Amino acid sequence: MFETLTERLQGTFKRLSGRGKIRDKDIRAGMKDVQLALLEADVSYQVVKDFVKTVQTKALGENVLTGLNPTQQIVGIVHEELVTLLGSEQAGLTFASAPPTVILLCGLQGSGKTTTAGKLALRLRQDGHRPLLCATDVYRPAAIEQLRQVGEQIDIETFTLGEGDPVQITDAAHAHARSKGYDVLIVDTAGRLQIDDDMMGELAAQANVVEDVEVLLVVDAMTGQEAVNVAEQFGRTVELDGLILTKLDGDARGGAALSARSVTGCPIMFVGVGEKVEALEVFHPDRMAQRILGMGDVLTLVEKAQEAIDQEEAVKLQEKLFKATFNLEDFRDHLRNVRKMGPLDQVMKMIPGMAQQMPDLGEAGFDERELDQVEAIINSMTPGERNDPEVLNASRKRRIAAGSGTSVQDVNVMLKEFRELSKMMKQLSGGGKARVGNMMFGLR
Repeated sequence: MFETLTERLQGTFKRLSGRGKIRDKDIRAGMKDVQLALLEADVSYQVVKDFVKTVQTKALGENVLTGLNPTQQIVGIVHEELVTLLGSEQAGLTFASAPPTVILLCGLQGSGKTTTAGKLALRLRQDGHRPLLCATDVYRPAAIEQLRQVGEQIDIETFTLGEGDPVQITDAAHAHARSKGYDVLIVDTAGRLQIDDDMMGELAAQANVVEDVEVLLVVDAMTGQEAVNVAEQFGRTVELDGLILTKLDGDARGGAALSARSVTGCPIMFVGVGEKVEALEVFHPDRMAQRILGMGDVLTLVEKAQEAIDQEEAVKLQEKLFKATFNLEDFRDHLRNVRKMGPLDQVMKMIPGMAQQMPDLGEAGFDERELDQVEAIINSMTPGERNDPEVLNASRKRRIAAGSGTSVQDVNVMLKEFRELSKMMKQLSGGGKARVGNMMFGLR
């Protein structure tokens, strides 16, 4: 989502670093570029104004102007202020001392509450909790059934009472969760317009039916600055504990993520980064600031790798690389594991410096279909061919191409890329870049 903003900021810093000595007027001109980039990203005007003023004041300090590398110091200041803007520290859920903890998800129609309810339930179960879903959207056709299907997909129970009173359903779900030993109750409320007083009153009643409710507002990040206005409107009706931004993987300008914390005073707790039920990440202000500045996000990459790749298998795979026995079957299996980490363009950009080195991929990013083609080619080989691709002569390649629905040229390209990747991964695993190699293998 922040690709355009990242490019603009990097361009500004590059121009500054190209000067032999940075003067006051250079910093002021650079800050104008930063201001324009943020405004184009749909960040709130007042937020941009305050941000640029703070950065410029610090950047014009004597220590920066007379330092050995003033550009790096300015980048550091921008990073520091971005972290502050995004919330300084990670904000987590507050769990009730006497279970169950009730999490009330609210938001506008179409913001992604129902899907987010399932994503959040799955994440909490992975963290050791026992969540229960509750359907109280009695107004939207098939909303209850949608949540039930989401629950079935992740094997989590969904509490429903049909099209009754949402307040009574919430109360009954709370009693059910307590009696059945669930420690978290996630309530999917009805999507509503913020100007609908009756619906907003119903939301307030649901929040008050049980004590110590965590109210999270689900906001579509692609609505831009309007997302912040929505958060303000909801905040007048109920006391919001946090925000969940959905569709952060979209092609919108991302101003909501940068404005929401500052304007509403509510911390961003989670972000949706894809359509899959696993695509919900804990929001870390410092990591997001690093992504925006093109610095990568090593910690998130390591976490994704550790979740997707079995540690024992990763060790075996790395040993094969050391011994030069890494074959096409290993490559196929590892490729499957890496794809579990998410879209590859997003994964690669988490590696520090990789964003600047990646070719111009356009808006589409990596074409995942090419990876499907690679897997089809490898699957069309015999076990012996996968173990020793050097035996592949012209007739064998023709057979593999026919079996995978590709051309001999496609097979040759895949084999060339495999050899180059094997060489690179061996260097990453054993050389000075071992940390990057370990990230891709999911090793701690």
